[in-house]
Amino acid sequence: MNKTLQFGIKCTNIQDWRVFIVELSKKYIHMNREKGKAATQITLDDDFNVPDTKPDLIRIILDKGEIRLDETTITQDHVWLKGVLKFSLLYRSDQEEGRINSMSGEIPFQESLAIDGANEYDTAKMRWEMEDLSIGIINSRKLSVKALVALEAEIDEIYDEEIVTGAEREGGVQLLEQTLSAMELFLAKKDTWRFKEEILLPSNKPNIRQVLWKSVQLRSVEMRLMDSQLNVKGEALVFVLYEGEEEDEHLQWMETALPFNGMIDCNGCNDDMICDVSYDIAGIELEAKPDYDGEERMLHLELVLDLEIQVFTEGEDRIVADLYAVNEKLTPLYQEAVFEKLLLRNASKCKIAEKMSLDKNQEPILQICASEGTAVVEQTEIVEGGIQVEGTLQINILYVTADDRMPVASVKDILPFHYLIEVPGMNRSCRYHLQTGIDQLTTVMTDSSQVEIKAVLNLNCIVFEQQKIHKIKEVEEEPLNMEELQESPGIIGYIAKEGDQLWNIARENYTTISEIVKTNQLASEQIKGGDKILIIKTVG
Repeated sequence: MNKTLQFGIKCTNIQDWRVFIVELSKKYIHMNREKGKAATQITLDDDFNVPDTKPDLIRIILDKGEIRLDETTITQDHVWLKGVLKFSLLYRSDQEEGRINSMSGEIPFQESLAIDGANEYDTAKMRWEMEDLSIGIINSRKLSVKALVALEAEIDEIYDEEIVTGAEREGGVQLLEQTLSAMELFLAKKDTWRFKEEILLPSNKPNIRQVLWKSVQLRSVEMRLMDSQLNVKGEALVFVLYEGEEEDEHLQWMETALPFNGMIDCNGCNDDMICDVSYDIAGIELEAKPDYDGEERMLHLELVLDLEIQVFTEGEDRIVADLYAVNEKLTPLYQEAVFEKLLLRNASKCKIAEKMSLDKNQEPILQICASEGTAVVEQTEIVEGGIQVEGTLQINILYVTADDRMPVASVKDILPFHYLIEVPGMNRSCRYHLQTGIDQLTTVMTDSSQVEIKAVLNLNCIVFEQQKIHKIKEVEEEPLNMEELQESPGIIGYIAKEGDQLWNIARENYTTISEIVKTNQLASEQIKGGDKILIIKTVG
């Protein structure tokens, strides 16, 4: 956006001063910045009765929990959250038939986070992390559920930063220009992408009587900007443990990988632009349903992703860093501004290889059913040469045992990882965004008490270099002191010092660079210490 503004001061009581209006050409750069953020920890604690339709609970095999945020409301200086903790568990019951069972529940919560300056017109980015989940048995019909959850809210604001790209004045004006490389926000939007799929059981699997455990994990997620669209690509790894209808094949499971590839509208965008996308799983539904023959042999999957999309263009502008006139005193007024440019986009791969051993009191492994993994970044730090990332890979392994009384069991482990994302030119003023995910995860039995774990984590990072500059905001004008000028010499001999520039010499002596070059027959506008130059005033 370009705009021409006029600045001038009329002064009629000064003899022989003619008013020349300085016209500044301005451009507005569309940008965003952090307005405020806040974080808190909440503890959720409640007791739950086992439903009457479920058998008594003897031992918990596996549990998990997730946060679903249903409503976010912003008022003056506050962000209000409403959501639920959804938990589920797989357990050993007291029955001979159907000895493995499951149950689930929810704990609702409301919370507020204080952010100065927040108002109803803002939108907030929300993040959560399950720092601890503990499900204990009170008695065979009652559970205790406790969770420690970290919540974070961040609010960005979009604004226009103006820069002066030129100046004109009837009586002439001298300009000192410099190049500004800066990113401009082209698009900022929230969107939702849905993936639906019908999964048929393999022909050698019995019909589903009851789904006992289910999980959907994302693998190798990629976001790529195309012409007017954002491509969402990856893989959904689906696992289901279920009770079969056949009496002799009571406990069954199925695992499959479903590739997904979809598009989200981003009008006007192209693959030359820079995109920064955050995504979170907003919801997963995986339910058994009848197939076309009316048999319970189909699973319906619906996966919902929430996306925060920002698209930038990067360009160069010539801006006015200084100005003066030889026949009038011009005083530019400056203001500090921060602009960003892309320093690096990095898709790093962090490899993890560890061996995990069972405790002595755990059932030996007969066969691994499924593995679930969650990559958690616990700390990042800007260091020399890049970004140091510290985190953990949380692993849950569900496996078959040789014990008929406990046909399935699980083992958990937390594997630390450390990785340096190399970013040449990184400094502490840089801003960065890191999105972590799992690219590959494999678990292989080495024997009945040990598992070899291999994982590849995606550490997708985008780094922005911040540039602080003093930009011209406006220009004050006033007449020269002609008496003082007439008393000063009209011709000056000058010996240049190291670091001298013709711009400063010309400005201080009420002449122009071109006049100095012409008078001294210089080959260029560059001078060095010891050069002798003749300066002739062009005013007074």
